[in-house]
Amino acid sequence: MVAPLLRFTEFTDDWEETTLENLAEVERGKFSVRPRNDPRYFDGEMPFVQTGDVAGSDMYLKGYSQTLNADGIKVSKVFPADTILITIAANIGDTTITRYAVACPDSVVAIQSKKDKANTIFLKNLIDLQKEVLDSQATQNAQKNINLQVLKPLELFAPSIEEQTKIASFLSNVDEKISQLTQKHQLLSQYKQGMMQKLFSQQIRFKADDGSEFGEWEETVLEKIGAFLKGKGISKADIVEDGFTPCIRYGELYTHYGEVISKVISATNLEIENLILSKANDVLIPASGETQIDIATASCVLHDDVALSGDLNIFRTKENGVFLSYLIRSHLKMQIAQLAQGNSVVHLYSSQLKGVRLNLPCLEEQTKIANFLSAIDQKIEVVAQQIEQAKTWKKGLLQQMFV
Repeated sequence: MVAPLLRFTEFTDDWEETTLENLAEVERGKFSVRPRNDPRYFDGEMPFVQTGDVAGSDMYLKGYSQTLNADGIKVSKVFPADTILITIAANIGDTTITRYAVACPDSVVAIQSKKDKANTIFLKNLIDLQKEVLDSQATQNAQKNINLQVLKPLELFAPSIEEQTKIASFLSNVDEKISQLTQKHQLLSQYKQGMMQKLFSQQIRFKADDGSEFGEWEETVLEKIGAFLKGKGISKADIVEDGFTPCIRYGELYTHYGEVISKVISATNLEIENLILSKANDVLIPASGETQIDIATASCVLHDDVALSGDLNIFRTKENGVFLSYLIRSHLKMQIAQLAQGNSVVHLYSSQLKGVRLNLPCLEEQTKIANFLSAIDQKIEVVAQQIEQAKTWKKGLLQQMFV
């Protein structure tokens, strides 16, 4: 018997082996103009959905980066609402569903369910489970790609349209929960950005614990409130899973850490005497980066004795390091970005950072601001974990609810 492990009790029939082209019309997009960016065909009313738009969406298409005019529509192909779009170049097998008519280039394939044979939401989830299969069949030229000869005969198992609809309804509820959590995450992030803007421009001020007003913020420069040190080389090869000494490499400031480093993810077994170790409250600023904007960032490490790699500017201060990290990432970002030098790789030196100008409140107000923003970040992190848990739960459901 061919049936999933997890099933609604009213359904008992076998799932039937079939193909994608039996369940849906499968048609490749088109955009025959060269060069592809010819402006005569763009900036009209028709959404022009490309691979990046599909990859950046969830169950339903989130948006599009370009539109076609009447001439553009003539050289492309338009598909109706309730069409599954799947990427067939670069990122293989990313999918989304349209809510309105869209045009697509030939790097996207449109899949329109045959209404008597397939439910669109069910079919999208079924195709998602085949992502690794599709990726394994991709040809590699300048970039990975698959074609209709791979997609159309794709072997699938599907139940009756009634069971498909019931599964689709259930999964839609799961997706709605994920969507709500994602929206909550976005709103919290926007709230944080708005509050940083108001706090650091002093539109909003905290009061002391006794209700009194804090004094005026004082203008200063970084070299007057602390000292700069330089990290010492820790290569990728020096990172070990069960190392004795926690360590931070400069690239992790871009990929993993926010304004506050409370949990260190890497470790090394290099000799302690050959390392530069942190003091709790140190502010870390990368010394190398890809762009001027990227390099203008900072993270405060909350622990002593964390090894700090080369390409890190370490700012040691008696002011509140968490406050300074939030300040650098927002209010001081453009000032610091303008100091960075280089082309393919940009550099930021402590000699440049020493002269960065800032307005500084008293330590008690710094701490109140740091605690307030950290509390928002903790809420953002909780929601991010809930999103990941919901996605993992859905993935487990898919594996049990489908053949």
